[in-house]
Amino acid sequence: MSYFRLDPEDLVVSADAAVQPLWSSGNATQTTFFTSSTQENSTQGHYYLSIYDSDPLTNTTASVQFDITFGDVNGSGSAPYNSLVEGASPTRTIYGQYRNLIFGDENKSFTFTVTGQSAVTSSNFWVINFNRTNYKEHLFPGSLNLRLQSGSTTINLTDNSKDKTVDTFVDAGRIYDIVSGTNGSAFDSSFAGVTAGFTISGSYGYFLPDIDTIVLNPLALGVTSSAGGLGQGGNATPNLTNTNPSANFATMFQYINGAGYFQIQSEETITSDYVFCRVRNSQANYSVNPSFISSSTGEIIDSVLINSPEVYITAVGMYNDSNELLAVAKLSRPLRKDFTKEALVRVKLDF
Repeated sequence: MSYFRLDPEDLVVSADAAVQPLWSSGNATQTTFFTSSTQENSTQGHYYLSIYDSDPLTNTTASVQFDITFGDVNGSGSAPYNSLVEGASPTRTIYGQYRNLIFGDENKSFTFTVTGQSAVTSSNFWVINFNRTNYKEHLFPGSLNLRLQSGSTTINLTDNSKDKTVDTFVDAGRIYDIVSGTNGSAFDSSFAGVTAGFTISGSYGYFLPDIDTIVLNPLALGVTSSAGGLGQGGNATPNLTNTNPSANFATMFQYINGAGYFQIQSEETITSDYVFCRVRNSQANYSVNPSFISSSTGEIIDSVLINSPEVYITAVGMYNDSNELLAVAKLSRPLRKDFTKEALVRVKLDF
């Protein structure tokens, strides 16, 4: 065994992005969606609706892919916690939760702007949150392709990350508009005076890849199909008079399930340390293997190996200054070494 101290130039750090499908099936697109009556009827069902990749009643391996929730600034669409406290309800709590999470401001409104027009403010919204176990670091901008269908009307939604030259940031990280389009780019606008991919009621929502969240704008979804929404051929506005919040969860589920097409990917930054272990011709030519050295005298057993040793490198160990073994790299095959050869072994450490 031979020990060599590494020099600073022997260490190189590299970072690469790895993109993969978000769904637990490993497929790029999810086309079937299921709910659980058990979850809907539980206390959790007052706050969100879980969407599975298969029927949880018949498949014990069914897993949650994402959750749907609904928030309203006035607490409409759900029953109050206490009948004596007006407006204090699950939907108001959810609205405040996402307002603080996204903007870090308890007085901020959800505005969905259109270039050249006044800000469009919505008092409520739908939210899609993805299962934490399905993604690595964050969502991959440009990978969102979501179809929503109401009646005979279908719209295709994506984020506009590829249309932006400079990213916009909020407290929750990067924020993009959800627009009518595909693969991160908006469709050309067919509405006079409206930005491509938008409606007269603003964008279709927010895409927040760093917190793995999609916020959908009911005002944009509620306009008529001729204006880019789902209003014609189905009710695309929230039910604010029903005190059961699951009614609004179910509405969004029906839009998603009716179209049967949800594509999105996750992204992870993998950092690697490259260590270049350089073995010069005069180094690592002898072995401490018992077959090489006499245990009684400490001499090389075979005299031929005294002046012309020949060994094989099979592994590289990484030690700290306290001589503690931190990592071991195994070579794919033994590397022959003698005084006439030098070796360079590149070790890659991922973390």
